[in-house]
Amino acid sequence: MNVRVTLNCKLKPHTLQDLQPFLKENLPNVRNFAGNIQVNVLLNKEHNEMLLDEEWQSVESHQAYLQFIQNNGVMEQLSHFLDAPPEIKYFHLSEL
Repeated sequence: MNVRVTLNCKLKPHTLQDLQPFLKENLPNVRNFAGNIQVNVLLNKEHNEMLLDEEWQSVESHQAYLQFIQNNGVMEQLSHFLDAPPEIKYFHLSEL
């Protein structure tokens, strides 16, 4: 069953201009990673927040991606734009 993943990221002040090219370069890698279905980026410029709204085939496929970017340095690069580590949450569709 697919899983919805949200990553709520508090951005450092004045980093959005530099963050956008980083995202444009790296989002295709996320979207092409095994198990990814979709990724949307939502920004709240007023509060320096970014929400990554993602859909994955499983929690394990998302966690494999996190391990991949941890190993190749992308997570470290992303951390330079953030005030704190992203808050990651997993949601499953309710059959109500």
